Amino acid sequence: MTESTVQLPGFVSAHSHAFQRALRGRGAGGDFWAWREAMLAEAGRQTPETVRRGYEQTYREMRSAAYTAVGEFHYLGLDEARAAVDAGAAAGIELVLLLAAYERGGLDRFRQSSVAEYLEQVEQLRATGARVGLAPHSVRACSAAWLGEIGRYAESERLVLHVHADEQPREIEECVAEHGVRPVELLARTGCLTASTTVVHATHASAGELDLIADAVAAVCLCPTTEANLGDGFPPLEGLLERGIRLAIGSDSNVRIDPFEELRELEGTARRLTGRREVVPLDRLLEIGSSAGAACLGIDSWPGVEVDTGHPSLSGVASGDVPGALVFSCSADVFRRP
Repeated sequence: MTESTVQLPGFVSAHSHAFQRALRGRGAGGDFWAWREAMLAEAGRQTPETVRRGYEQTYREMRSAAYTAVGEFHYLGLDEARAAVDAGAAAGIELVLLLAAYERGGLDRFRQSSVAEYLEQVEQLRATGARVGLAPHSVRACSAAWLGEIGRYAESERLVLHVHADEQPREIEECVAEHGVRPVELLARTGCLTASTTVVHATHASAGELDLIADAVAAVCLCPTTEANLGDGFPPLEGLLERGIRLAIGSDSNVRIDPFEELRELEGTARRLTGRREVVPLDRLLEIGSSAGAACLGIDSWPGVEVDTGHPSLSGVASGDVPGALVFSCSADVFRRP
């Protein structure tokens, strides 16, 4: 480190769908469900070759934006999962492959024929030395029986478990109709809500569901730029903060790859909802963007990054004010390129 640089822990995108980077700039419909159709069409076009090439490009963009670790929530198939691992290695990013379990819905290519087949895929990837986590896609995609098996496996193998939940009101309505409980309640009932669990989004989680997350010492991964882009709604930030729930960030659809944008949107949302400033303290924001995400992925070491303090956006900023200026005033181009 020189006098013109400041070193920080690398940022962590705890939730990414790298193939969705290809949708950047497209209109893709008027709401989440219309966008989902465009997303499914893009997913259907993927091959191991396009994954290897496109994911490496996306991960290199992440590295340039100071993300040095990523949780890739993957549901495109086993060969494509291997290609994603290769892409991460080529781009020099610490990658955890969160292999999705998909029993029903979506595209044929997403689905496994049984939970046993899913767990065998997990074992095959682990045997290659890849970092792997479990990812029942959602309560829409996995039945209670599948969730129960996956929860037991996560506990016995001590693997992290990530799952989408409470992103959309329709998802909640369908879960209540099928199971008589809300999504996070179903996760708790089936053993999929533990200290190793990261709930992705939780946008429409109820107070009772937040209590369950807090009691389980589980985490929530917020993806502010994607949630804004898709019109998901505002996360229940006051409830999350009041309960001390662990938070992380994810680049998700990669509509924007910049950890500062995610953290600004998070704090900006909290300020607009509460009418207060500094709702999430600066040191906690930086933790949410880095070490908290790493904990969600089960990793304890990942590359650091260097800030170019001679960058024009930091002109005139006192050294003690650099961290605050980074989060609230800078873009990711302030980092030295790897």
